Amino acid sequence: MLIVTSQTESPRFGIDVSKRWLDIAEYGRSPVLHIDNTAQAIRGWLRTLPPGACHIACESTGTYHRALVKLLIGAGHRVYLIDGYTLSRYRDTLGQRAKTDRHDAGLIARYLAHEGARLRPFSLPPRAVTDLRALLRRRATLVRCLGRMRQSMEELPGFTRQVRAVTERIQALIKRLEQRIAALIGTSGWGDPYRRILKVEGIGTLTAAGLCATFHRAPFGRADAFIAFLGLDVTVRQSGTQRARGVLSKKGDAEMRRLLYNAAMAASRSSTWQPFYQRMLQRGFSRTQALVALARKLARVAFSLMKNASDYVPQQHENACART
Repeated sequence: MLIVTSQTESPRFGIDVSKRWLDIAEYGRSPVLHIDNTAQAIRGWLRTLPPGACHIACESTGTYHRALVKLLIGAGHRVYLIDGYTLSRYRDTLGQRAKTDRHDAGLIARYLAHEGARLRPFSLPPRAVTDLRALLRRRATLVRCLGRMRQSMEELPGFTRQVRAVTERIQALIKRLEQRIAALIGTSGWGDPYRRILKVEGIGTLTAAGLCATFHRAPFGRADAFIAFLGLDVTVRQSGTQRARGVLSKKGDAEMRRLLYNAAMAASRSSTWQPFYQRMLQRGFSRTQALVALARKLARVAFSLMKNASDYVPQQHENACART
């Protein structure tokens, strides 16, 4: 789904994106335009827009929206990303029962008209960031498939040889992806921060690569913004005199959160980070909550190392954790 807006007096468009088609609704007007999701069709529609830069926002659809966003930014328009969960909740608040591509296009246009002033412009990330995050996600998909296949086939007799052959092929493909990730780190110019992060207990090669890509995605001024981008920030839940313990926003890359959680599990067994982990447990946190807190701490340390181009000194961070 994609949203296009311009200045106050300019028309605003909501665009629902699918693999093959785009449904485009102009706020306050009808009917909804239906075009192919191809570069040729998109360029043709762009030529019909009024002169001047339009403001653009888009719900991430995996890959189907990328060509559209690139063409819109290339044409001088401003792009905004909106997550699908937000649009789904917005649909519920309006009591809209129908969910079709055309209805969604109109919904996006309406959301833009009423909420567009608080949206933040989207910028195309560096090519290395896009490529590395795509490699990490595809590797994660293969790892999940491998685990499910082993679980479903382990008790099925008569297929041991075939299952072994398939798992070996998948493992080889995972290895190739990891080699590609390592090569990309070398050509991206992120070698120094990557090596600094690797010195942090618990953080491995994949997590370090993902943190480098996330750091270079946008000019983060503070660690809090970096944490929020990862979706590791805690939301506030309060009503009257009741204040519940917050939950993660989970707005960022789910694969990065998984990698950091795994890193926290390894770090919790180290002499540097075990005191912090135990302190979280003593405060009443569950094991999962304590590991999430440690994952957030590791992300902050990594941000500091990259932001300040400094080397990791375990004792300093251990002392800092003791005051947390």
